[in-house]
Amino acid sequence: MKKLEPPKAFNRRAFLETAGYGAATLMLWPFISSCDGQSSKAASPVMDPDFIPDIDLELSAVERDIPILSGPKTKVWVFEGDLITGDKEALQASKGSYLGPTIKVRKGQKIRIRFQNNIPEETIVHWHGMHVPAEDDGHPQDVIHSGETYIYEYEVMNRAGTYWYHPHPHGRTGPQVYNGLAGLLLVTDEEEQQLNLPKGEFDRPVVIQDRSFDEDNQLVYIQSRMDSMRGFLGDKILINGNAEKVLNLKSGCAYRLRLLNGSNSRIYKLAWEDGSPITVIGIDGSLLSAPKELPYLMLGPAKRADVWLDLSDKPEGIRLTMKNESFPLEVMSGGMMMEGGETSLPQGSEYEVFTVKTTSSGSNEYSLPQQLVKSNYIDPSTAENLNNPRQFSFAMDHMDWTINGRTWQTTGVVDEETVKLGSTEVWELINSSAMMGNDSGGGMMGDGGMMGGDEGMMSGGDMMGNMMQMPHPVHIHQVQFNILERDVSDVDSQLWEAVKEGFINDGWQDTVLLLPGMKARVIMEFKDFKGLFVYHCHNLEHEDMGMMRNFKIT
Repeated sequence: MKKLEPPKAFNRRAFLETAGYGAATLMLWPFISSCDGQSSKAASPVMDPDFIPDIDLELSAVERDIPILSGPKTKVWVFEGDLITGDKEALQASKGSYLGPTIKVRKGQKIRIRFQNNIPEETIVHWHGMHVPAEDDGHPQDVIHSGETYIYEYEVMNRAGTYWYHPHPHGRTGPQVYNGLAGLLLVTDEEEQQLNLPKGEFDRPVVIQDRSFDEDNQLVYIQSRMDSMRGFLGDKILINGNAEKVLNLKSGCAYRLRLLNGSNSRIYKLAWEDGSPITVIGIDGSLLSAPKELPYLMLGPAKRADVWLDLSDKPEGIRLTMKNESFPLEVMSGGMMMEGGETSLPQGSEYEVFTVKTTSSGSNEYSLPQQLVKSNYIDPSTAENLNNPRQFSFAMDHMDWTINGRTWQTTGVVDEETVKLGSTEVWELINSSAMMGNDSGGGMMGDGGMMGGDEGMMSGGDMMGNMMQMPHPVHIHQVQFNILERDVSDVDSQLWEAVKEGFINDGWQDTVLLLPGMKARVIMEFKDFKGLFVYHCHNLEHEDMGMMRNFKIT
C-alpha cells in the first residue's frame, strides 16, 4: 500500500523526465529550487492501522546555519529527528554537525518514519542498502513537495551492518546530499550481539566528505561543465561534518570505526600513515566472516567499511593519521588528460583524511574475534543464468551518461530490466570506458582528429562522448549481493597495480566500484517484494545526469 498519494497539481512524470537539467546547469551554490512555481495541496499521509511500530520517529529536512569553518556560519540543509516511541538509543543526534541523526535499529523491529519536507524543493529519502518494499525505498517518482509528509513503515530485514540514508530526487540528489542531507542507519542482530565488538562511545562513525567554500564560508558546488561530467570534487575534507578532522579517542582501548564515503564522486585510497595495516571487519551490509588486513582500503562513493582500531598499546598523546595515498586515476576525454580539473585537491592525490588523537587514557575488554559471522553466501549454482548473466554497460554515449545506451525514465523499464520474484540471478556490471592504449596499440588525437585501431574518424563531440573514461560506483537498490569475480583484463595496468590490494570481494554488498574497463559479476536474490526499484552510478552527478535506470520485480 502506497503511504502517500502523489500531488495532483502538476504532471510529475513530465517534470522528472526533464529535471536532469539541474546537474548540467552552472551553479555557484546548491540552493536552487527545482520546483516550477506551482503549488500543490499536500496529500494526507496514510498510516497502516495494523502496523504497530517498535520505533516511531519524525524526520524532517530543514534549512539551518551551521558553524563549520571559523567565521560566518554556513547555510546548509539538514535532517533533524524526534523520537515518538521506542528505545531512546534509537535516535542519536549528530551534535555540532550538519549530518542527520544516527538511527539505530535491530533486525526484526518494525519502524515508522514520518518524513516532513521543509526545504524549498521536492525530495524523498532513500534508505541505502535496506531491503524494503518499493513504496518505502525512496523511488524518485515518490518525491514530495515542500511542506508535505511521507510515511515509511517497514520491518528491518537486513543483517547487522552500516547503512545510511540520503535524498533521492532525480536531477537533484547531488546538490541535496552535497548541501548536507545524509545520515547513518545502523542495524544490529543477534549474531553480531554475540560478538565482543566495541559499543557505545567505542563504536564511532567516520563520515568522509569533500566540500568547497567561498570567502563567506558558503558552500560552492558546480562551477563548470567538467564538474558535472567528471563529478564534483571539493578542495576540503570534512569528517562527520567537521573541518577539524580529528577523532579524540582514549589510549588503552579498542574501537570500531564505521567508515562511510559520503562524497558525491571522490574515491579514497585510505592508509595509515605509519604503515600499519587496516583491519576491516565489515563491508556495506554485513560483517565479514573473518577480519581482513589490508595495506590500504579503496572506498568509492556510498561505500562503507567497518575498521578495527586497537589503541591498547598506544600511549596518551599520540596521533595516528589516516591519509589518502596517491593512485593514477585520470579522466581522459577527446585526447586530453585531466587529473583533477580545477580543484586544489585532485582525484588520486595524496592528502590527510583524518587524525586519531589520544587525549585521555582508559580501558575496555573488547577483543578482535578471529571468526566473525557465518558467510551464508549465495550458491552460484542456484542462479538460473549463471552462464548467461544479464549485462549492464555503464558508459558515456554522445555526451549522455548511459546504462546499456539508455538514460533515466521515471517509470520506464525494458524486458532486460524485468526479473521474477523468487529468482536468483547473476548480473555482469561493465564499465565500458577502458583506458586507451592499454596493451592495445593504436593512438588518438583530440579535437576531431584520427583515432587509431578500427575506430576510424569521428567528430570531436562524438570523440568526447565515447572516450570519457571514468570510474562508476554502481549501486543496486533493494538487494545485498555477493561479488563473484572482477575482470580487470581491460583495466589500465598501472592503475590496477596501484589499487588492487584495497578491494574486498567478501561480504554482502550493495555498491561496487568499477574502474575504467572493469567488469564485475554479482549474484543476488529477488525476494519478498514486487515493484519498481532503481540501479545507478553513485557518482551523484552522473546519476543526476541520467545514469540511472529502473528494474522491475514481477
